[in-house]
Amino acid sequence: MTHPSASRVPLAAALLSGALGAAVVLVAAGRTWAEGEAATPVADAALHVTAGGRDVTGVPSALAIVGLAALVAVFAVRRAGRTVVAALLTLCGVGVIAASALGASDTAALDDQAAEAAGLTDATVAAVSHTAWAWVSLAGGVLLLCAGLLALRYGPGWPAMSGRYERPGAGAAARPRRAAPVDPERPEELWKALDRGEDPTRER
Repeated sequence: MTHPSASRVPLAAALLSGALGAAVVLVAAGRTWAEGEAATPVADAALHVTAGGRDVTGVPSALAIVGLAALVAVFAVRRAGRTVVAALLTLCGVGVIAASALGASDTAALDDQAAEAAGLTDATVAAVSHTAWAWVSLAGGVLLLCAGLLALRYGPGWPAMSGRYERPGAGAAARPRRAAPVDPERPEELWKALDRGEDPTRER
């Protein structure tokens, strides 16, 4: 029999991995992924241009947000729904990894920045260099992927959100309210019980 504390380890690992992965991807998306020098109409003059993660590709940050929502939703659904949400979280991780890997060597965003800065539609960038932030984003995607795989493997045994906050009577018949005891020495209470359709002489 699996000890309850042992079953919490994959749960804690998935929560930490998913939340940290999404945060890493979102932070990396706001950093510079590539930089270079754009030629200008002025001789011997060049403009330094940079391209951030969201300039290169908006896919990782979008998938990080979806993955974070899926991580929370894992605990809001049960049975087949939990498997579907866990699969979505896994796919978000795969998508972030693929988009980050492709963006690590992308120069199209730099060319766009160069054309805007130089005012030339055919401007290109020389001396291009890429930073490590694309690979940091990829690492965040790996964390999201791990969270999704853990949810797929161990998710069916994880607890769901408590139903204590559900609206009374939702999903099940509401319990009948117990009638308050009637004091036989007080005639007004006897009449009130009769008005409610109760038998004031019945013992409780």
